[in-house]
Amino acid sequence: MSEPKPPTPTPGDTYKGWLFKWTNYIKGYQRRWFVLSNGLLSYYRTQAEMGHTCRGTINLATANIAVEDSCNFVISNGGAQTYHLKANSEVERQRWITALELAKAKAVRMQAESDDSGDDCPAVPPTSGQGGGCRNSEVQSTLRTLNSKVEDLTTCNDLIVKHGSALQRSLSELEGIRVGGEMGEKIRQVTERATLFRITSNAMINACRDFLSLAQSHSKRWQKALQVERDQRIRLEETLEQLAKQHNHLERAFRGATVLPPSFSNPALGNKGGVPGKGDASDEDDDNEFFDAMEDPAEFITVPADPKYHRRSGSNVSGISNETGMDDQSVNFDELSLASNPESPQSLELEPVRQRRTRIPDKPNYYLNLWSIMKNCIGKELSKIPMPVNFNEPLSMLQRLSEDLEYYELLDKAAKCQSSLEQMCYVAAFTVSSYSTTVHRTGKPFNPLLGETFELDRLKECGYRSLCEQVSHHPPAAAHHAISEKGWTLRQEITLASKFRGKYLSIMPLGSIQCLFEKSNNHYSWKKVTTTVHNIIVGKLWIDQSGEIDVVNHKTGDRCHLKFAPYSYFSRDVPRKVTGVVTDKDGKAHYVLSGTWDEKMEFSRVMQSSKGENGTEGKQRTVYQTLKAKEIWKKNPLPEGAENMYYFSSLALTLNEPEEGVAPTDSRKRPDQRLMEDGRWDEANAEKQRLEEKQRTTRREREREAVKAVSPPEEAVTEDSINDSPLKTDAVETGTEANEVSDETDTEDSPPHTPVASPYGPSPNPYLSAHQDNYQALWFEKLDDSASGETLHVYKGGYWEAKEQGSWDMCADIF
Repeated sequence: MSEPKPPTPTPGDTYKGWLFKWTNYIKGYQRRWFVLSNGLLSYYRTQAEMGHTCRGTINLATANIAVEDSCNFVISNGGAQTYHLKANSEVERQRWITALELAKAKAVRMQAESDDSGDDCPAVPPTSGQGGGCRNSEVQSTLRTLNSKVEDLTTCNDLIVKHGSALQRSLSELEGIRVGGEMGEKIRQVTERATLFRITSNAMINACRDFLSLAQSHSKRWQKALQVERDQRIRLEETLEQLAKQHNHLERAFRGATVLPPSFSNPALGNKGGVPGKGDASDEDDDNEFFDAMEDPAEFITVPADPKYHRRSGSNVSGISNETGMDDQSVNFDELSLASNPESPQSLELEPVRQRRTRIPDKPNYYLNLWSIMKNCIGKELSKIPMPVNFNEPLSMLQRLSEDLEYYELLDKAAKCQSSLEQMCYVAAFTVSSYSTTVHRTGKPFNPLLGETFELDRLKECGYRSLCEQVSHHPPAAAHHAISEKGWTLRQEITLASKFRGKYLSIMPLGSIQCLFEKSNNHYSWKKVTTTVHNIIVGKLWIDQSGEIDVVNHKTGDRCHLKFAPYSYFSRDVPRKVTGVVTDKDGKAHYVLSGTWDEKMEFSRVMQSSKGENGTEGKQRTVYQTLKAKEIWKKNPLPEGAENMYYFSSLALTLNEPEEGVAPTDSRKRPDQRLMEDGRWDEANAEKQRLEEKQRTTRREREREAVKAVSPPEEAVTEDSINDSPLKTDAVETGTEANEVSDETDTEDSPPHTPVASPYGPSPNPYLSAHQDNYQALWFEKLDDSASGETLHVYKGGYWEAKEQGSWDMCADIF
């Protein structure tokens, strides 16, 4: 029994039928049931599966439709999904092509209309009265429908031209051939071309009929609405003319009744001399400048939390004021008006913004036998491996930590949010943005010396400044504190744990990151994911981020669960993919985030959620119905020539730029790092060894003082002799074992407070394994955070005051 012929496709109709889909080289083409509806092409094994199991769906709005031969065609959306399909005949194939092209054109139009529907201002001003909004909405809806029909006519016209040309070519060939065996084949082709032309013509006729009926039914209504609009415009013009006459009459009456000084009669002269009086004409000019200064209103508009704000309405202005808050608007308007008014006293005192550098010396091409260094280091901590500067980049770990602030604008926008859930989206995007600078950065940063600091003062340019300090030696830990004039504070303490596994290097950041907002008192905390460097021995180095992050708002209980998918050669997902869901304290989902950690992130409002089918691991998936996704973060492009400058971003290029007034412990003043940036790597390696030896000496002195402070007088000499004995120093000084020599942070075989197994049995002196390093951080102090329940170093103040006074007597000489 032959299959029933599918109906002729018309614009907007659902189209169904059997097609053969390519599966693999073993099974080849398999017969599948395809359904085209609402711009989506879905397929099933049988018609009975339509109610419960869909085998795949492709969106035609972003798809490309290509014809291979008489019966085969391909549908692809850019690489993630590609369908190789085959029809029974050329006529059937062309029916599908026509239906797919019409559906694609309609899907593209619908997508463009949905993008335009989010504009702040309506396309046509609403008429006065209660029914004006409904009338305007009806007109807009009708115009969109007619526009859609016109687009359908255009698409059908293009198809008719295409098929008409093919039919003409077939007829020309038919006239030129001789009578013989080719006659039957050519006649068949002409018949098929004529059939295709008829199908497209029918679709064209149906679209024309719909357009004509709509135009006839609405023409009288449009004429009436147009006449109403004209009458209203005439009344408004008459009212405006009357108001102008009244204003002129009142002004003349006021001047005739009152003798005004020259400065008051001429507002322009009044602004130049003396202080303007209360209620004079200069107040109106000031008001005009006040509102004209708002050149970028989008800066004060947050993403609406309620879906109704996505519609066009005349109440958008009130919605904006409710979302932003009048206090914030007045502050921002005052700042803009001061910045734009050249006569304001603040503008006269502003200093020009410093021009930061945009280049550093190119990276030299030094040959290094990597295997000769790494073959004895497998399975050991990264801090125990002696690393020359050839593996480094000319930045310290403190400077890399400050690079997290490259996309500080996300926190500025979060500080303006009224909704804590929307604010969570911006904070989550900020956590992802900190990894965008690592995609090409395979160089290892310099491990900071104990007490080393780094300040990033961008108060004038960006409204924030930050301070980092290396606060611990065992384990190596850095504390970071950043504060912004926009009302947010960021603090973090990071300790790195790393393992070298031969083919790859895993770096596990330990410690917590916290962000506090002054206006809402929201307190967020999260931790970083694992960074993996692949192809350590053979091949090109590449970096991947994997793991999960839970961003928690300790005030409201909101939570955002982010998942960084590890790269897999066999995965169909986009590389470096990140997904996340923002939920409230009750676990209800409100926003969905998606994107990649090296390019951009988008977020969309969840309208409805439901449980879907089981996934590959047997877990039940949750299906979220969301509004159209909006971009929340996008990576800044790298500067020109970045491949020769360690792939530094524009911010990274400025971090090691020499700057006056910084502390003597600042990373900018580190000599080995400066020599490496200048391309003098041999000298940098020698200077690096000198700094390591100096740090070892300083630490031993500090350990002796700690032992003397807790030891009885008769045992102090014995303890000093143990610390200086060859049993301890030989392994440190000679560096014969790879695990007994470390990078800048540690050059001993083990921390001084860690018990070390001795070949001569347990240590007779209990103070050898019990004492702690007596080092105290200079600008940070260790505190317990009541909100998150964690212990971390918090900035205690004093640095910026010392910088203003130029007094750095309290800083140690570490360089």
